Amino acid sequence: VQLQASGGGLVQTGGSLRLACANSGRTLSGATVAWFRQAPEKEREFVAAVRSSSSQTFYTDGVKGRFIISRDRAKNTVYLQMNSLKPEDTAIYYCAARWPHTVQYYYAREYEHWGRGTLVTVSS
Repeated sequence: VQLQASGGGLVQTGGSLRLACANSGRTLSGATVAWFRQAPEKEREFVAAVRSSSSQTFYTDGVKGRFIISRDRAKNTVYLQMNSLKPEDTAIYYCAARWPHTVQYYYAREYEHWGRGTLVTVSS
């Protein structure tokens, strides 16, 4: 398993970015894949997750209605579409995966595979 996160960058308030988490090797079938983020001097926090078998999605309250997590089976990639970005969304974003599914998808400790982070900066 090798997760690679990409798509970060600098965007103005109200703008959009799409992050991608590509996995080389093992298929993401049967996995829970999540995005976490960590802002400077803050703890890593859960953002969104998708359960690949059911396509069920989960979001933290602060991004509901603005972010969309999705999976492309053919590309073995999970995306995080981020709209209406705010300065408080500024952070390093990490994708993570685990097999099998977990009901505690919001806990970073549940995930054994992590990609390198990608920096998202939202200017005011």
